[in-house]
Amino acid sequence: MTETTLDYKIFFQLIEKYGPSGFAGIAPDDPLMKEAEEITEKNDQFFYFGDLILFKIIYTSKRSLDMLGVEPAELSPLKLYQVIHPDELDRNILLKNLLMKSAHKMLLAEKGHILFSTNFKVKNAKGKFFNILSQFYMYYSEVPYKSVFVFEVHTNIDWCKQHKCCFHYYLGEDMSNFRYPDKELLRIENIFSKRELDIIHLLEKGYSTERIAETLFLSPNTIKTHRRNMLHKSGKANIPELIYDLKEHGLL
Repeated sequence: MTETTLDYKIFFQLIEKYGPSGFAGIAPDDPLMKEAEEITEKNDQFFYFGDLILFKIIYTSKRSLDMLGVEPAELSPLKLYQVIHPDELDRNILLKNLLMKSAHKMLLAEKGHILFSTNFKVKNAKGKFFNILSQFYMYYSEVPYKSVFVFEVHTNIDWCKQHKCCFHYYLGEDMSNFRYPDKELLRIENIFSKRELDIIHLLEKGYSTERIAETLFLSPNTIKTHRRNMLHKSGKANIPELIYDLKEHGLL
């Protein structure tokens, strides 16, 4: 890629223009939409608008066909699930549950917005897997009805060398992190390795250190070392506190 548009100003212009209608009636030949399509083509992205409470996608940009092999009119939560790499399915389900939980909190509070982003391996139009960054901007609105709407932009980040043990993860309200991905943004990572997350999952199930060691074909001393390291990384006092925090962040 030789040229990119780094800020997301165009997307907020679309939200301002079409949000009051619940993103219904978007005209693909609208000059603003055409400009957004041109930018996402240069950036190797596609985007969509949806309603998290109704759990539906309302409008999808045309590049979903180029990137995922799915026609914009056919894109649905099920279609997105079907292109996720099998190794990523469990994490995808956990994070979708987190988004829905966050959306319902905002609906009950009748206010709020939140930004979430992470990366997954997904299948492209040619059936090959590539790394994609999914960025979600969710916000409560009372027009045209009370709900929590979401704007999602998905970016091909195969150009970025990912750490093998970790994945990008951000959940918060700092909108400076809602931009075209660069190396600095992608360095915001989940702090735990896959092995550590496997151990945490088994601890959450009530497994003892010895049983975890048998299950993962490791020594009990190795498991004990991982447990100490996880508490040190997270700054938590004990494993139950760590498990609670990971559940709150959709990682468990």
